[in-house]
Amino acid sequence: MKYSFTLVLLLLFNSSIGQEIDETKDTLIVGYAPAAPFIIQEDGLLEGINIWLWRKVADDLELEYTLKQMNFSEMLTAIKSGEIDVSINPLTITGDRSKEMEFTHSFFASHSTIAVAQLSSFQKIKQFVESFFRLNFLRGFLLLFIILLFFGMLAWLFERRGNPEFRKNHKGIWDGLWWSAVTLTTVGYGDKSPKTRGGKIAALGLMLSGLLFVSGLTASIASSLTVNQLANSSDSFNAFKDRKVGTVKSSESRDFLRVHFFKDVIEYEGVVPGLKDLKKGQLDAFIYDEPILQYRMKKDESLKKLEVLPLKFDVQFYAFGIKKDAVELEQAISQRILEILETQEWEVILSEFGLTEL
Repeated sequence: MKYSFTLVLLLLFNSSIGQEIDETKDTLIVGYAPAAPFIIQEDGLLEGINIWLWRKVADDLELEYTLKQMNFSEMLTAIKSGEIDVSINPLTITGDRSKEMEFTHSFFASHSTIAVAQLSSFQKIKQFVESFFRLNFLRGFLLLFIILLFFGMLAWLFERRGNPEFRKNHKGIWDGLWWSAVTLTTVGYGDKSPKTRGGKIAALGLMLSGLLFVSGLTASIASSLTVNQLANSSDSFNAFKDRKVGTVKSSESRDFLRVHFFKDVIEYEGVVPGLKDLKKGQLDAFIYDEPILQYRMKKDESLKKLEVLPLKFDVQFYAFGIKKDAVELEQAISQRILEILETQEWEVILSEFGLTEL
């Protein structure tokens, strides 16, 4: 009996020692989601800026780890819950995320931008022609016609009896309209001109009031065309607030769109599905991190008809995510990242993937 009790104690003791040994040799679970050029997964191989940086840090700190592929939103949930120890994706540092995970020192600064489908020449011409049939434009022409008709009829009433250039019957109304149009546009054919005092006063009124009105009307029409053109162009991200746009689920770009009251946002698990829908015309734009969009569209031949607009907003600082309260691990990794960023090797890696610091 005493022998059995001693054996049990020895087993428990060995078990506790084994657990302590295992704890000292914990293998980190490192999550990632493809996000070229930071994380590139092709033909079963992993490469990219973040892969290089993590391997460099892990080797220098002698960290044991295993990589686990996940989609982006799943990875964020896992790092917040502690299911994984590290996320090596280019995570944007935000206040909300900092409450649920630790962040290493930032290793790259970027911004969001907008990708759109290129317009063909036919689409550009169609867009321009359609602007002439908008309500404000048609209203302007209607008012102009009313002015011409009013002064044309007034001139005809004065001229129809004593001026053979204006016919006496109802056809004379056309003569008056023709005269007012020629006069107002300063074409000056000279085929018709008022002879009577009343007709000349009507002509004077047409020239003075008509000139002032048409000048304002021309400016209004030009402004309307410009506004319509801007509404269909892309001079700022505000132009897309009422359009259907896409972005990556759970990303900083999605939070940015929500805060800035974008009304119709479609969320995707990755960049490629969203860009493909953009190419098909199912989206008006795709909004996400500029270096990722640029790299993906440059490398994928099927996305050549898309373009990135020269817009930069929502500056972001990228870092690795560490599970909450793993402060010592975060500090060790941050220190090593800082040391690597100061080397010439880091600049070479960035240039290899076509990136430069902001």
